[in-house]
Amino acid sequence: MTSFSTKDAPTDFFWSQEEEPHAARTRAMLAKYGKEINKLMGPEPKTKYIATCVVLTQLYMGLFVVKDLSWPVYLLVAYVIGGFCTHNLFLAVHEVTHNLAFKTAWMNDAFAMFVNIPLVLPYAMMFKTYHAEHHKYQGWDGVDADIAAFAEAKYLNSFLGKLFFLTFQIVFYALRPVFIRLIDIKFVHVLNYIVICSFHFTLAYFFGFSPMLYWLVSDFMACSLHPMAGHFLSEHYMFDPNSKQETFSYYGPLNVFGYNVGYHNEHHDFPNVAWSKLEALRRLAPEFYDHLQTVPSWPMTSVRFLFGSHMNEFCRMKRERGAGKRKTLIPTAPPGTWTPPSPSANKKEA
Repeated sequence: MTSFSTKDAPTDFFWSQEEEPHAARTRAMLAKYGKEINKLMGPEPKTKYIATCVVLTQLYMGLFVVKDLSWPVYLLVAYVIGGFCTHNLFLAVHEVTHNLAFKTAWMNDAFAMFVNIPLVLPYAMMFKTYHAEHHKYQGWDGVDADIAAFAEAKYLNSFLGKLFFLTFQIVFYALRPVFIRLIDIKFVHVLNYIVICSFHFTLAYFFGFSPMLYWLVSDFMACSLHPMAGHFLSEHYMFDPNSKQETFSYYGPLNVFGYNVGYHNEHHDFPNVAWSKLEALRRLAPEFYDHLQTVPSWPMTSVRFLFGSHMNEFCRMKRERGAGKRKTLIPTAPPGTWTPPSPSANKKEA
């Protein structure tokens, strides 16, 4: 229902007593197609070439192009070129931190830091750590930092609150992990800060802060009210409160700018399959995917979230209540079993 209110929205998260959904489907798919799926796993060499071209494009734009533009043109360029390039780089970091650009982990880490340069914020290695927990502990209370804190969801439970969240998503995704779950700082995290800060301080000395400003504005544009930013919501927000499905795929044209991150069920089932092979994975095992709800549009997902009276940040599935306070992250839910869909099951749009 389209509305400026959230009168039909939940006041708490949805809670599950079951294992996260991807583990059971992964086991079932490997039992049936293990040999074929193993052939799909591993790095995609094209990733490093695409990401390098986008990095160089953003560096060139910041250093040589935007400094002479009027403010209206500057903001338009930052929204269109900067926004799409920046989102491509955010999702390149996502792909690379799954070790899917090179065969060795250290080369992937080094390349992720290189891709991180035009994004200014030294986040790649921290993202790698937090994102690994998102995959391993999807929905775990106090562990999965992809889900809003209770206070965040509560105090932004209004039309203006949702608009504020959509506008400043980059701030929430940058700061939320600190409030949800602190991780142990390793050398690679410190190195990421040293590399990015050294580069930008050196660049500021020779070129001033103008390039950095353009890249930061591009960061904001990409993760704000931008067509690509709808993927943040589309991946795990539950628009149908009667459905237990908690991960959703998008198969539309914007995937071309984002390393097929829209194939999100496929990605969570097999995070070691590169973006270029996710469509092949889906074709290989249609009986595991064709019945699932999908997202038809990233931009409209943001619109539906904003104007849906039943939607707010509580519309996420959580499990393992209080897990963030445990000394060891041992699941209490028993392993699940993937159940084939009934013959009458029809795929719906989320």
